[in-house]
Amino acid sequence: MIFLKPDEFRALRKTLRLLNINKKWFALSVLFGSLGLGAAVSLGATSAWLIARASQMPPVLTLSVAATGVRMFGISRAVLRYLERLSSHWVALSGMGSLRAGVYESLASSSTSKVASIRRGDLLARTGADVDAVGDFVVKSLLPATVAVVVGVFTCLGIALLDPKCALVLALCLVLSGLISPLLSAKATRNAELANQRARTEMSSSAMTMLDGASELAVLGRTEAMDAHFVRTDQQLTQAKDKAAYPNGWAGAMNDIATSLSVIGAIVFGIWAMHAGTLSPVGLAVVVLTPLSAFEGTALLGPAAVQLVASAGAAKRIEGLLENPEHYKKYSSFTPAGSRLEAKDLAIGWPGGPVIAEGINLTITPSSRLAIVGPSGIGKSTLLFTLAGMLEPKAGSVLIDGKPISLLSRPAATKAVTVTAEDAHIFETTVLENIRVARGDISKEQAHALLSQAGLGQWADSLPEGLDTVIGSGGTTISGGERRRILIARALASAAPLMLLDEPGEHIDPKTADKILSDILSPKTDKGVLVVTHRLSALGAADEVLMMAPDGDKAKVVARGSHGTLMRTNDSYAWAARQEEYVYGD
Repeated sequence: MIFLKPDEFRALRKTLRLLNINKKWFALSVLFGSLGLGAAVSLGATSAWLIARASQMPPVLTLSVAATGVRMFGISRAVLRYLERLSSHWVALSGMGSLRAGVYESLASSSTSKVASIRRGDLLARTGADVDAVGDFVVKSLLPATVAVVVGVFTCLGIALLDPKCALVLALCLVLSGLISPLLSAKATRNAELANQRARTEMSSSAMTMLDGASELAVLGRTEAMDAHFVRTDQQLTQAKDKAAYPNGWAGAMNDIATSLSVIGAIVFGIWAMHAGTLSPVGLAVVVLTPLSAFEGTALLGPAAVQLVASAGAAKRIEGLLENPEHYKKYSSFTPAGSRLEAKDLAIGWPGGPVIAEGINLTITPSSRLAIVGPSGIGKSTLLFTLAGMLEPKAGSVLIDGKPISLLSRPAATKAVTVTAEDAHIFETTVLENIRVARGDISKEQAHALLSQAGLGQWADSLPEGLDTVIGSGGTTISGGERRRILIARALASAAPLMLLDEPGEHIDPKTADKILSDILSPKTDKGVLVVTHRLSALGAADEVLMMAPDGDKAKVVARGSHGTLMRTNDSYAWAARQEEYVYGD
């Protein structure tokens, strides 16, 4: 395609399919748009005929039909354009909703590595402004181009009835305006688009940083520096737009040049035809003045090309959020039962980063009770994400029922394994709905029982509206301990037979944390459990404790066994347990 690169064209086609454009409504938009622009052209042609014919002083009744036609075309032009706006925006807005939902679904089923590699501001820009840009393609590019072609063809056919040569001149000038002007606009946009995209992304990221970290920036004295960075980024965006203004100016001039050439050509060939006796003086006025309205359609093609390039760039960025179905194709029909999760010679790390732990071997079944302990920053949480299939192994394998879990789709993997991160999200909705995130059909009674198991039974009873009480986004209206225990209740609500928990006792007083941890590791929890924790005193209920520690520049499992065995055989583990007892008085 002359306006787009192959990869941009492919990305645009892919995202347009996700728009689910309603073809009937789009056809209706084209019809209204064509009739509206056609009314404008007809208004120009009728007005030209009326003026020229009136100059000949005919009987008044001869002009009455044309005068009525002028009023009709003038009114219908406004009405039809309004209807075109209504129908086209309905198509675009519904399509944006469909595309945004598709992007969210893809993100929800994507690996953590994909989401983690995108800055928050960039993610916001892609799911916000970029989705809007793809939707704008329908209203600002596809529709104007279609309408311009339809009306241009019929206008040329109408002029051809009066004089074929004038129609040919008009057609050539319409093509000139409809191709050269958009090409210049597309070139200008392409030159500025990369700079615009980078600047917009940086502005979104900076804005998110300034909003989320306003207090910290003020304390550190970095607010002015961030303000200055934001202003510099805004200046870069302005400079990119200014740089694109020169070709855009020529693009706008090209439409005026084509209009002028069409009028001059119509005058030359029209006078020739009039002297030859094939065109009347009134017809000459029509073929000369009609092009002034005919180029209204091509005048929109320059901005349409700008939107096309911008939409293609946005589509390419959105494509980066869409999951590749080929990645899961091999095991697309496999649904794990969760009978066995096994890590063999596993090496872990974040995408693009180094290996942080290696040589890990473990097996989890629905009857397993495992715990992982070790110093902060050693890779325990990363191990949980890798075991859940959210990160790909750096080496070795993680198999669920004999299949690589990272090659299963997220919906399939979560049927077997649920993972609750330390910073898992609390939604701005009711307590009940926050628990239903894990299982949508859970009843209030079941949710209350799970909260009681997590140590929040009395708290739930004290809420003003019970489980229907709304809590703030991110858990801002509840304490850290309450937030943590709601997440534990959510994990227990999952139907998955294997459960991975990251620091379930965080932000909870030691005695309560030990009780909750003991309950989770007890046989009454009808799931296989793997917990990451710093608390050692409650691990007596665990079948096996894996102790991770640094070994050079990587971490390894340096000891494993039951809590009692490690207390007897591992001095580091025993010392940490005694320190815990000394500090907390357990």
